[in-house]
Amino acid sequence: MPVACAHEILSFDCSPYGSQAGYSRPTAKQRENAATLEPASKGKLKRTVPDDAGDSGPFSAPLVLPGDDLSEDPEYPPQSIHEWQTDEDRNEVKPGKNTIYVAAPPTIDSDISFVKSWSEPKHADSISVEAPKIEEVAEYLKAFYHGMPVKLLPPPALRLTQWGDGKLSKTPRYIGLNTATECVRIRTRASQDGVFARQLNLDDLLDAAISLLPDDAFALLLLVPFDIYESPDDDFACGRAYGGSRVAVISTARYHPGLDRYQKVDRMHSWPASHCKRYIDACCSEADNSKPKKKKSGKSAEESGSFEPTSYAALSPLHAAVVAHEALPSLEESPSSAALSALWLGRACRTASHELGHCLGIDHCVYYACSMQGTASLAEDARQPPFLCPVDLAKMLHASGADREERYRAILDFCSKHPQCHLFAAFAAWIRPRLSEDSANSKRTKASGGSSRD
Repeated sequence: MPVACAHEILSFDCSPYGSQAGYSRPTAKQRENAATLEPASKGKLKRTVPDDAGDSGPFSAPLVLPGDDLSEDPEYPPQSIHEWQTDEDRNEVKPGKNTIYVAAPPTIDSDISFVKSWSEPKHADSISVEAPKIEEVAEYLKAFYHGMPVKLLPPPALRLTQWGDGKLSKTPRYIGLNTATECVRIRTRASQDGVFARQLNLDDLLDAAISLLPDDAFALLLLVPFDIYESPDDDFACGRAYGGSRVAVISTARYHPGLDRYQKVDRMHSWPASHCKRYIDACCSEADNSKPKKKKSGKSAEESGSFEPTSYAALSPLHAAVVAHEALPSLEESPSSAALSALWLGRACRTASHELGHCLGIDHCVYYACSMQGTASLAEDARQPPFLCPVDLAKMLHASGADREERYRAILDFCSKHPQCHLFAAFAAWIRPRLSEDSANSKRTKASGGSSRD
């Protein structure tokens, strides 16, 4: 069992490993320009969101730890809101074609009932946990993509069935996915690492999802409980989007909390505790030829000081989030079934919101720690935040037409319905200072006789 950590010092910077890996974070000015609709060469910048980019404020740098996506691909190109807006391949949200549909996992024909066992992991701890409910995932997406209708895909339900008329096998090379109009062939294979009995092919599922798009759909998300793979070299995948085709598929299989120990997922240092400096230094020290660097002088109090948890909320939204995370019973020491079920739901919701972001044309984020960051492992996935950074929030608000404050309030309302979920409790604590700041700014603007919008 991991040794308890109080997370006394939080880091808002990239890890020491980041520069060694070749990652160079865009400057503060570049990040500011990236969150504006007009490039600097065209004169006065039109900001789409308030200046949220303080380095010790609500948004911090990507962690860039050993094995992370940005450490493997440190030169991944940034995408500003201007580049996003002028992307000819981006699908625009339009009236009458603005609904996000969420498709429930397919049912299973009785003649292939053995397929149900494919969703049961072989190396999971013996714990009682409830899988994420499709209705709750859809409710989260309705808050996250506030301003866009989110609906469950109406009947007829998807159904897995035998493919072809040959002899029935319990390890079939193909199974069929019945939709309203056709039966799509889905490739299967044995799990490469033996965690699950068999896996379904992601590309085949995405092709099937395209045929499900209703006429009023902007995008469709298909949720499956089975392990999935994309290419022959993959061990597994957790999700993928065909952004141009406006479809996404996510698997909840690898997010099963019972697999955390086997997959080396550190629950104690999942977001927001992933910004614990002690944890970051430990991760870096484990990498080959990497040693934690001494702290430079001139850092802010939050980065260089040690604080009592009771004072965190007054310092930054990230500190408030850590307090909320730590206030709940530990997920390492005899966690309840309800807490682990909530953990599983939170992971599914975060990945679902990420993949649908690609359907909006939003690329992987390299500016901040952000829910649109790329992910190279399940350990990194657990470390990433659920919120959008200033750059990607600007894109989402521009696409959906949503109001920033109303969106935050919708997410806060959802989080309040899941008090046992560490991720949602931390997210709510992160949001509350943002809303207080918005309210204070609005009052100051009204008092000065100005407009409340930029």
